[in-house]
Amino acid sequence: MDHGPRFHCPQPLAPGAQFALPAETARHVQVLRLQPGRAITLFDGRGGQWRATIVRMGRTEVAVEVGAHEPVEREAERAVHLVVGMPANERMDWLVEKATELGVASIQPVAAARSVLRLSGERAARRQAHWQAIAAGACEQCGRNRVPQVHAPVPLADWLRQAPAEGARLLLSLQPGSQPLVRAAADRSPVWVLHGPEGGLTPQEEDAAVAQGFVPVTLGPRVLRAETASLAALALLNLDAPIG
Repeated sequence: MDHGPRFHCPQPLAPGAQFALPAETARHVQVLRLQPGRAITLFDGRGGQWRATIVRMGRTEVAVEVGAHEPVEREAERAVHLVVGMPANERMDWLVEKATELGVASIQPVAAARSVLRLSGERAARRQAHWQAIAAGACEQCGRNRVPQVHAPVPLADWLRQAPAEGARLLLSLQPGSQPLVRAAADRSPVWVLHGPEGGLTPQEEDAAVAQGFVPVTLGPRVLRAETASLAALALLNLDAPIG
Protein backbone atom coordinates (compact mmCIF):
# COMPACT_ATOMS: atom_id res chain seq x y z
CA MET A 1 0.00 0.00 0.00
CA ASP A 2 1.27 3.48 -0.88
CA HIS A 3 1.61 5.54 2.28
CA GLY A 4 2.79 8.56 0.33
CA PRO A 5 5.82 10.81 0.79
CA ARG A 6 7.57 10.86 4.18
CA PHE A 7 7.92 13.98 6.30
CA HIS A 8 9.59 14.66 9.63
CA CYS A 9 7.23 16.37 12.08
CA PRO A 10 9.02 17.09 15.39
CA GLN A 11 5.87 17.56 17.49
CA PRO A 12 4.52 14.42 19.28
CA LEU A 13 1.98 12.58 17.12
CA ALA A 14 -1.16 10.68 18.15
CA PRO A 15 -4.06 8.97 16.31
CA GLY A 16 -6.82 11.37 15.32
CA ALA A 17 -4.78 14.53 15.88
CA GLN A 18 -5.37 17.34 13.39
CA PHE A 19 -2.91 20.22 13.06
CA ALA A 20 -1.02 22.42 10.62
CA LEU A 21 2.35 21.12 9.51
CA PRO A 22 5.48 23.15 10.34
CA ALA A 23 6.13 25.87 7.76
CA GLU A 24 9.12 24.18 6.10
CA THR A 25 7.27 20.86 5.80
CA ALA A 26 4.17 22.64 4.45
CA ARG A 27 6.29 24.28 1.74
CA HIS A 28 7.64 20.86 0.79
CA VAL A 29 4.09 19.48 0.50
CA GLN A 30 3.10 22.41 -1.70
CA VAL A 31 6.14 22.01 -3.94
CA LEU A 32 5.13 18.38 -4.47
CA ARG A 33 1.62 19.61 -5.40
CA LEU A 34 -0.04 17.18 -3.01
CA GLN A 35 -3.80 17.63 -2.60
CA PRO A 36 -6.39 17.07 0.18
CA GLY A 37 -7.12 13.39 0.61
CA ARG A 38 -3.54 12.39 -0.29
CA ALA A 39 -1.89 9.88 2.05
CA ILE A 40 1.47 10.82 3.57
CA THR A 41 3.75 9.33 6.24
CA LEU A 42 4.90 11.30 9.27
CA PHE A 43 7.55 10.50 11.88
CA ASP A 44 8.33 12.47 15.02
CA GLY A 45 11.66 10.88 15.95
CA ARG A 46 10.33 8.96 18.95
CA GLY A 47 10.13 5.68 17.04
CA GLY A 48 8.01 4.22 14.30
CA GLN A 49 5.97 6.20 11.78
CA TRP A 50 2.39 7.40 11.36
CA ARG A 51 -0.04 7.23 8.50
CA ALA A 52 -1.62 10.61 7.86
CA THR A 53 -3.90 12.35 5.38
CA ILE A 54 -3.86 15.90 4.07
CA VAL A 55 -7.21 17.45 5.02
CA ARG A 56 -6.77 21.08 3.99
CA MET A 57 -4.49 23.14 1.76
CA GLY A 58 -4.20 26.90 2.20
CA ARG A 59 -1.91 29.43 0.57
CA THR A 60 0.76 28.77 3.18
CA GLU A 61 -0.85 26.27 5.58
CA VAL A 62 -1.22 22.53 5.17
CA ALA A 63 -3.43 20.70 7.70
CA VAL A 64 -3.24 16.94 8.24
CA GLU A 65 -5.03 14.27 10.25
CA VAL A 66 -2.93 11.57 11.88
CA GLY A 67 -3.96 7.93 11.49
CA ALA A 68 -2.47 4.66 12.68
CA HIS A 69 1.00 4.21 14.13
CA GLU A 70 3.34 1.69 12.49
CA PRO A 71 6.19 0.39 14.69
CA VAL A 72 8.74 0.42 11.87
CA GLU A 73 12.40 0.72 12.85
CA ARG A 74 15.33 0.88 10.46
CA GLU A 75 18.15 1.62 12.87
CA ALA A 76 21.51 -0.12 12.79
CA GLU A 77 22.18 -2.77 15.42
CA ARG A 78 25.34 -1.00 16.58
CA ALA A 79 25.29 2.67 17.61
CA VAL A 80 28.15 4.42 15.81
CA HIS A 81 28.87 7.99 16.88
CA LEU A 82 31.09 10.15 14.67
CA VAL A 83 33.36 12.78 16.22
CA VAL A 84 34.36 14.79 13.18
CA GLY A 85 37.02 17.42 12.67
CA MET A 86 34.75 19.63 10.56
CA PRO A 87 35.66 19.67 6.86
CA ALA A 88 35.24 23.02 5.12
CA ASN A 89 32.73 24.32 2.60
CA GLU A 90 29.85 21.99 1.67
CA ARG A 91 31.71 18.83 2.64
CA MET A 92 30.28 18.86 6.16
CA ASP A 93 26.75 19.12 4.75
CA TRP A 94 27.47 16.12 2.54
CA LEU A 95 28.97 14.18 5.44
CA VAL A 96 25.90 14.77 7.65
CA GLU A 97 23.53 13.69 4.88
CA LYS A 98 25.40 10.52 3.94
CA ALA A 99 26.21 9.55 7.54
CA THR A 100 22.50 9.76 8.35
CA GLU A 101 21.68 7.51 5.40
CA LEU A 102 24.33 5.04 6.60
CA GLY A 103 22.79 4.87 10.08
CA VAL A 104 24.96 7.11 12.26
CA ALA A 105 23.71 7.42 15.87
CA SER A 106 25.01 10.96 16.39
CA ILE A 107 27.54 13.44 15.00
CA GLN A 108 29.78 15.60 17.14
CA PRO A 109 31.56 18.34 15.13
CA VAL A 110 34.87 19.39 16.70
CA ALA A 111 37.41 22.11 15.96
CA ALA A 112 40.98 20.83 15.83
CA ALA A 113 44.30 22.59 15.36
CA ARG A 114 44.22 22.14 11.57
CA SER A 115 40.53 22.90 11.13
CA VAL A 116 39.72 25.38 8.38
CA LEU A 117 36.11 25.79 9.52
CA ARG A 118 35.81 27.45 12.93
CA LEU A 119 32.46 28.29 14.46
CA SER A 120 31.30 29.95 17.65
CA GLY A 121 28.34 31.80 19.13
CA GLU A 122 25.36 32.56 16.90
CA ARG A 123 27.13 31.34 13.76
CA ALA A 124 27.73 27.95 15.37
CA ALA A 125 24.08 27.72 16.46
CA ARG A 126 22.86 28.50 12.93
CA ARG A 127 25.18 25.91 11.41
CA GLN A 128 24.11 23.28 13.95
CA ALA A 129 20.43 23.91 13.11
CA HIS A 130 21.29 23.70 9.41
CA TRP A 131 23.03 20.34 9.87
CA GLN A 132 20.17 19.02 12.01
CA ALA A 133 17.72 19.92 9.23
CA ILE A 134 19.91 18.07 6.73
CA ALA A 135 19.82 14.99 8.97
CA ALA A 136 16.01 15.17 9.18
CA GLY A 137 15.74 15.49 5.41
CA ALA A 138 18.04 12.50 4.93
CA CYS A 139 15.79 10.47 7.26
CA GLU A 140 12.77 11.39 5.13
CA GLN A 141 14.56 10.05 2.07
CA CYS A 142 16.15 6.89 3.47
CA GLY A 143 13.30 5.64 5.66
CA ARG A 144 14.79 6.19 9.13
CA ASN A 145 12.29 7.14 11.83
CA ARG A 146 14.82 8.39 14.37
CA VAL A 147 16.81 11.50 13.50
CA PRO A 148 20.43 11.37 14.69
CA GLN A 149 21.45 14.30 16.82
CA VAL A 150 24.02 16.71 15.42
CA HIS A 151 25.64 18.30 18.47
CA ALA A 152 26.91 21.85 18.75
CA PRO A 153 30.51 22.29 17.56
CA VAL A 154 33.10 22.34 20.35
CA PRO A 155 36.91 22.41 20.54
CA LEU A 156 38.39 18.91 20.36
CA ALA A 157 40.23 19.32 23.67
CA ASP A 158 36.97 20.24 25.45
CA TRP A 159 35.14 17.25 24.00
CA LEU A 160 37.92 14.83 24.97
CA ARG A 161 37.70 15.98 28.59
CA GLN A 162 34.01 15.04 28.78
CA ALA A 163 33.79 12.18 26.26
CA PRO A 164 31.09 9.58 27.08
CA ALA A 165 32.41 6.64 29.06
CA GLU A 166 30.48 3.80 27.41
CA GLY A 167 31.51 1.92 24.29
CA ALA A 168 34.65 1.52 22.22
CA ARG A 169 36.77 4.53 21.30
CA LEU A 170 38.45 4.44 17.89
CA LEU A 171 40.85 6.99 16.43
CA LEU A 172 41.26 6.92 12.64
CA SER A 173 44.99 7.27 12.28
CA LEU A 174 47.91 6.87 9.89
CA GLN A 175 50.23 5.90 12.75
CA PRO A 176 52.36 2.80 12.11
CA GLY A 177 50.98 -0.14 14.04
CA SER A 178 47.34 0.99 13.97
CA GLN A 179 45.09 -2.05 13.93
CA PRO A 180 42.36 -2.70 11.35
CA LEU A 181 39.15 -0.92 12.31
CA VAL A 182 36.80 -3.91 12.33
CA ARG A 183 39.17 -5.89 14.56
CA ALA A 184 39.05 -3.14 17.19
CA ALA A 185 35.24 -3.18 17.46
CA ALA A 186 34.38 -6.85 17.69
CA ASP A 187 31.21 -6.63 19.81
CA ARG A 188 27.96 -4.70 19.40
CA SER A 189 28.59 -2.03 22.03
CA PRO A 190 28.43 1.66 21.01
CA VAL A 191 31.43 2.99 19.09
CA TRP A 192 32.91 6.48 19.07
CA VAL A 193 34.94 7.17 15.92
CA LEU A 194 37.22 10.22 15.99
CA HIS A 195 38.65 11.68 12.80
CA GLY A 196 40.53 14.88 12.12
CA PRO A 197 39.83 17.63 9.55
CA GLU A 198 41.76 18.31 6.35
CA GLY A 199 45.37 17.58 7.23
CA GLY A 200 44.36 15.27 10.07
CA LEU A 201 44.96 15.62 13.78
CA THR A 202 48.31 16.78 15.07
CA PRO A 203 50.54 14.26 16.88
CA GLN A 204 49.72 16.09 20.12
CA GLU A 205 45.97 15.75 19.50
CA GLU A 206 46.34 12.05 18.70
CA ASP A 207 48.33 11.57 21.92
CA ALA A 208 45.60 13.38 23.87
CA ALA A 209 42.95 11.11 22.33
CA VAL A 210 44.97 7.97 23.14
CA ALA A 211 45.35 9.22 26.71
CA GLN A 212 41.54 9.29 26.88
CA GLY A 213 41.27 5.66 25.78
CA PHE A 214 41.05 6.01 22.01
CA VAL A 215 42.61 3.15 20.06
CA PRO A 216 44.40 4.06 16.77
CA VAL A 217 42.82 2.16 13.88
CA THR A 218 43.38 2.12 10.14
CA LEU A 219 41.17 1.88 7.07
CA GLY A 220 44.06 0.74 4.87
CA PRO A 221 47.14 2.13 3.16
CA ARG A 222 45.47 5.00 1.26
CA VAL A 223 45.01 8.51 2.63
CA LEU A 224 41.29 9.37 2.47
CA ARG A 225 39.65 12.77 2.66
CA ALA A 226 38.26 13.61 6.07
CA GLU A 227 34.62 13.12 5.06
CA THR A 228 35.41 9.95 3.10
CA ALA A 229 37.24 8.37 6.03
CA SER A 230 34.39 8.98 8.46
CA LEU A 231 31.81 7.50 6.10
CA ALA A 232 34.01 4.52 5.23
CA ALA A 233 34.43 3.73 8.94
CA LEU A 234 30.68 4.06 9.53
CA ALA A 235 29.85 1.77 6.60
CA LEU A 236 32.35 -0.87 7.70
CA LEU A 237 31.07 -0.89 11.28
CA ASN A 238 27.44 -1.11 10.24
CA LEU A 239 28.11 -3.84 7.71
CA ASP A 240 29.83 -5.77 10.47
CA ALA A 241 26.73 -5.27 12.64
CA PRO A 242 23.69 -6.40 10.60
CA ILE A 243 20.83 -3.94 10.31
CA GLY A 244 17.77 -5.06 12.26
